[in-house]
Amino acid sequence: MFRSLNFPVLWAVTLSAACILMVSMGARQSLGLFLAPLNSSTGLGIASISLAMAVGQFMWGAIQPVAGAVADRFGPGRVLLGGLLLLALGSGVTPFMNDTWGLTLSLGLLSAVGSGASSFSVLIGAATTRLPLEARGAASGIINAGGSFGQFIFAPILQKLIQAMGWMGAMWALALVTLAALPLVRVVAQPIEHSHKTAAATGPGLRRSVLDALGDRSYLLLHAGFFTCGFHIAFLVTHLPGEVNLCGLPPSVASWSLAIIGLSNIFGSLYAGACLARYRSKYVLFWMYGSRAVMIAIYLISPRTDLTFYIFAAGLGFTWLATVPPTAAIVGKLFGVRYLGTLFGLTLLSHQIGGFLGAWLGGLSITRFGDYTWMWYADIVLASLAALVNLPIREAPVLRAQPA
Repeated sequence: MFRSLNFPVLWAVTLSAACILMVSMGARQSLGLFLAPLNSSTGLGIASISLAMAVGQFMWGAIQPVAGAVADRFGPGRVLLGGLLLLALGSGVTPFMNDTWGLTLSLGLLSAVGSGASSFSVLIGAATTRLPLEARGAASGIINAGGSFGQFIFAPILQKLIQAMGWMGAMWALALVTLAALPLVRVVAQPIEHSHKTAAATGPGLRRSVLDALGDRSYLLLHAGFFTCGFHIAFLVTHLPGEVNLCGLPPSVASWSLAIIGLSNIFGSLYAGACLARYRSKYVLFWMYGSRAVMIAIYLISPRTDLTFYIFAAGLGFTWLATVPPTAAIVGKLFGVRYLGTLFGLTLLSHQIGGFLGAWLGGLSITRFGDYTWMWYADIVLASLAALVNLPIREAPVLRAQPA
């Protein structure tokens, strides 16, 4: 799998992009740990804080096509630089916000826009247009694994920082870590000279490409499946600590569950990248979404113990963000890589519309019903539907190398 990255410069770009995603996704996927401390400190209520975080879920997706389009047009360097600075600013000013509008500004706008501008659409787009064709699957898997590794290390560290320094100190530490990633932007944005041809600059313009994509049935079906992915990922990262608390378990179970999700998805992302060379991406997505429905159903009938949460996290984590490489691969196969940042960014917007609903409705569910039962049922139904809608997607068979 990794032999395709056979030049040091290819590894440098791939690993730098993975490290930037580690920071942006590690910060974003660990925000649920701050929900209870924020509520205790501000007294705003879980529903109000969930709404601010839900706005962040939506804005993270809304900025993706915009950031992707700017990166496609002017290059990824300035976009990534601005994104990391906004993420650091949002984290740094959050402790000074004591009402819903303030949290919506800091977490829902500044942090979310910053994280989104330094996330999948720009990073995978930058790598794809700079790497040779045979290296793109492996690179996307490694970059995606970087985001998962961020969740693995950020969740337990931030939980410890919250306990030792308070949630405000943990937020300021998060801002400093984000600033430390700035030097990596130059490596990702550097032009690469090699013997392979990358994305062609010819073909229809951006506007025509977007209109063609939005009129393509396969592209819309891909959006429908990715909507579901966003729904249950946002629900879990926002409300898993609350679910753990309802079960009478300590907060460490939630932080370690989030960490296990991230660790498991490192292997899931690498495996997904390898599968792209052997199987059609739509079938990879079918099995991922279908397995989630099964795992949630098993969780609902299992005893609520530490071990149950850890096993559930490991199983669900294997497919967590491993949906990104096959989804991006389908977009690239359908429309080429010239405007991959923009077109995959629109797909991520669909993902985060689902994310907005998952985070917000989770808050409404716990407020109105006292638990998350209906959210789990919705997860099962949506994951099952997501598996099915990927099957009719138009995708050519994988071409395997013939033996000599």
